[in-house]
Amino acid sequence: MHMIKLCVGISTLEELESYRAERAHWWGADYGADVHVHRTRMMPKRAEEIEGSGSIYWVISGVIRCRQPIIRLAAATDGEGKACCDIIMAPDLIRVSPRPKRPFQGWRYLAPKDAPRDVGAGELDEGGSAELAEELARLGLL
Repeated sequence: MHMIKLCVGISTLEELESYRAERAHWWGADYGADVHVHRTRMMPKRAEEIEGSGSIYWVISGVIRCRQPIIRLAAATDGEGKACCDIIMAPDLIRVSPRPKRPFQGWRYLAPKDAPRDVGAGELDEGGSAELAEELARLGLL
């Protein structure tokens, strides 16, 4: 099982890469050096299905563009004393076949059968640009 989440305030994959590098340990929790942490309000009820085998798929500017493998989910407490969940991820951003996605609140589950496939570094550029791939995906042709 996977998760899908909007990247609010991020408009490109490159901007997400820069943001993640700057704030890899923003929440102050020490989960190790080679991880990124995203804090969310709710602990997934299906955590056991996600930990170690799932990914978080990032929606950037209305398009699913990449994923990060989820290492584990940790119960945490925010600065106001409210329970929350830290999503501890590998730092790798893995590009996926672009797929349009309408806005939604929070995060959602994403079944493996519905997840976009990974693409190689040069795969989007062989037959055209990333923009062309996104347009083909929007039209249902990719």
